[in-house]
Amino acid sequence: MEWRESLHSRAVTDIDWDDATAEATSLLQEYIRIDTSNPPGNETRATDFLAGILQESGIEVSVAEALPGRGNLYARIGPPGPTVCLLNHTDVVPVERRYWSVEPFAGELLRGSIWGRGALDMKGMAIIELMTFMLLKRQGLALRRGLSFLAVADEEAGSTLGAAWVQEHRPAWMEADLVINEGAYGMANLPGGNQLFQVAPTEKVPLWLRLTAEGRPGHGSVPHEDNCVERLVRALARLEAWKQPLEITPVMRAHVMALAEAGLVRAKNDRDIHAAAERSPGLRARLANTVVLTSISTGVKVNVIPSEAAATLDCRLLPDVDVDRFIAALRKTLADDRIGIEVLHRSEGAATGMDHEFVEVVDDVIGEMVEGARLVPEMTSGFTDSRIFRQRGVASFGFIPCLIPAGELSGIHGHDERIGVGNLRLGMQVLTAVVTRLCGE
Repeated sequence: MEWRESLHSRAVTDIDWDDATAEATSLLQEYIRIDTSNPPGNETRATDFLAGILQESGIEVSVAEALPGRGNLYARIGPPGPTVCLLNHTDVVPVERRYWSVEPFAGELLRGSIWGRGALDMKGMAIIELMTFMLLKRQGLALRRGLSFLAVADEEAGSTLGAAWVQEHRPAWMEADLVINEGAYGMANLPGGNQLFQVAPTEKVPLWLRLTAEGRPGHGSVPHEDNCVERLVRALARLEAWKQPLEITPVMRAHVMALAEAGLVRAKNDRDIHAAAERSPGLRARLANTVVLTSISTGVKVNVIPSEAAATLDCRLLPDVDVDRFIAALRKTLADDRIGIEVLHRSEGAATGMDHEFVEVVDDVIGEMVEGARLVPEMTSGFTDSRIFRQRGVASFGFIPCLIPAGELSGIHGHDERIGVGNLRLGMQVLTAVVTRLCGE
């Protein structure tokens, strides 16, 4: 991985990047050691850690808990008014320790990488944002535009105690005109030596549902026609056969065509994109609504017909889909009026236009710093806290300025999650350059 260390401002080029990288590495190791698995979260442990670091740099910090132990943190520098917001979440998903080759909360530095839960999602990016924020403060860079750092809880469980709570209870923290967040990783070691940075102006919309079927209980030795388990299974079979049509959104059309220009896929038209989607589950998931059965619960004993059966569905919808119409179509597909549908979590779609100053600045910076790099638009298949800002009309982009080898991306919500020290350095340099151009005088 090669890049040039030539940045925009003298205040930024004066940074000792060896020292900054060593500091970032140490901070990320410490941060990973703070177990913020959600549930239960315990994110105040993280906000205490971050607050101490920021205060040591002379930065005023505000912390607020949605519930005891579920902390959110805000800091800002620069002039009054809307800010460029560096957004990150402090919680991580749980681990299955027996599948890891290292202790997932040890923050070990092995073979040039920091290992542990959150290294990619998203404590690594949080440290890149934190370092960028502090470096600009330490360098005394004059800012024409405010810069904020917002670390929120509960993103991995739907944001109720994090960004959604902040929006209701600390609205001043949301006063931004641009948000930089997770949602799109750069990719390294691609065929032909290509290196791609991705930027996501939109994402799939989460819709989590719980289906319930009730019936007449009884002895397992006496079958009858009102078995709730059997009825739920039949409805789920109908749902599994419900095919979702492909829809090529403008962002995803641009995404595939950019990959084609890089020689990574063969696509000249929409027919080619459809064909590529049938070969790639990841691409297909970003061209259609998806419905995934994630749990089934029922029964108390093998010889007892239960009175209730339930299942959960993780639905991810395209940004322009009407959620209520989708639920109505799903109900029709189940074809059983006795099956209840409970909405566990829902959101609404929103997007930011790619014709934005941020995209132009990122394109310029990576073109100057990384030999042969391309910028590719992307739609995040999961959801992030950016959706809450986009619904407020705030331009929000997923952009993690690192070049992650394909084999390491599987660590996100998976096993042996890690990030290279070189990517911490690259991420800091790119993000510092981008923020300097957006906020510096």
